[in-house]
Order: sequence, then C-alpha cells, then structure tokens
Amino acid sequence: MQRVGFLLKVKDDPETISRYKEHHRRVSPDMLDALRRHGWNNYSLFMRPDGLMFGYVEVSDSFQASLDGMSHEDANSRWQAMMEPFFESPDGGRPDENMVQLEEVFHLD
Repeated sequence: MQRVGFLLKVKDDPETISRYKEHHRRVSPDMLDALRRHGWNNYSLFMRPDGLMFGYVEVSDSFQASLDGMSHEDANSRWQAMMEPFFESPDGGRPDENMVQLEEVFHLD
C-alpha cells in the first residue's frame, strides 16, 4: 500500500467551485466502482476557498498503476471530460494528468 498526497487547482470562481462540489456529491456508481477496482482506497479531497485542492489516497500497488488502470475506464474518461473545464491546467490535459504528487515527509501510525 502506498499513501499519496497530491495537489490540483480548481478555477477561483465561486460558481465554478460550487458546481465542482455538487458533482462530487453525485459521483456515478460506475466511477466509484472503477476507483475501487483500481486500488483507490481511503480517498479524500480537501479544498481551500480559492480552489486549491489537496487529495489523499491509499493505493494498493502504486499511484501510477492506479492512474494507469483508471485511464482505460469509460467511466473515468467521461468523468475527466466533464471535470476538465473546472480546472486550471497551464499545460492543458485532463485533471488526472495534472495531479502534482507530493513527497511524504512524515507519517505517524
């Protein structure tokens, strides 16, 4: 199991942030199923008022393996296409391709 922290940035606009949060209250069952099948466990997203997000997930194998598995899922392709307009992504691309993985520097069990 690997613990992963990452950053993403939703556009700093109250309407955009509100709509983004609403989508996450209604994640489709097929997307949730795909995440579980590809080892996404204990997955949480946290957001500041300006749209900066911190994500935390525990993955079964490796973060890259979990991302790679999701890249072949139709549910994920639909989700990423729907989410793309919400994000600041200087280099373009899907939100799941712009996660900035953070180095774990401390952990207390």
